[in-house]
Amino acid sequence: MRPSVHAVIAVKSLGLAKSRLSDGLPAEHRPRLVLAMLADTVTAAVATRAIASVTVVTPDPMVSELVRGLGAHVHPEPEITAPHTSGLNAALAAGAAAIRHRHGPVDLLALQADLPALRCAELSDMLASTGHRRAVVADHEGSGTVALLVRGGSVTLNPLFGPDSAHRHIADGAVELLGDWPGLRQDVDTAADLERAAALGVGKATGALLREIGVSQACRGTEELHRARSSLC
Repeated sequence: MRPSVHAVIAVKSLGLAKSRLSDGLPAEHRPRLVLAMLADTVTAAVATRAIASVTVVTPDPMVSELVRGLGAHVHPEPEITAPHTSGLNAALAAGAAAIRHRHGPVDLLALQADLPALRCAELSDMLASTGHRRAVVADHEGSGTVALLVRGGSVTLNPLFGPDSAHRHIADGAVELLGDWPGLRQDVDTAADLERAAALGVGKATGALLREIGVSQACRGTEELHRARSSLC
């Protein structure tokens, strides 16, 4: 059966990224970490057999170059004209519209860009676990959203990412998925999040960067741990 789920990821300009990591990571390393985590996220998504394509919405040329090299499509970040509109949600909605313009009424998966411990086996299991028209996966804290899935070409993505987004997606009709997917749930906003992701086992790009800059003792051997916990998708 041909895969019918098309993933969309939004990434803002690198200079604006991950300010909450300032307590544990010097400013000059934060854009590199964003790129590394994105590379591992996109790599896992592209390798997932159930995912037909990955589109990254971004205004940043370095991000565009990176993800094209990994096999993803790039869509330009839209100009925000409506007041009080989240840039992330507008970008995801624009990417979703572009995907359906290319491929027709396909299923959509919105993913966060900072999932360095994500494994394609987790994505495959999550996608196979539900036939709900709208479903959400909460982050490790239980309040944010790491993945929003909509099935059926008539169902709009309607992303509501931001503070307390898991609950807002549920209130909008999404069914919360409760599977054991630690790498999928572990997004990275703080130094403590980065430590937890490293302990789970991050992908090649993030692991190499963490070793280079010496951020975390937990990152030693993390690529090997990531590979050991991965399986074919």
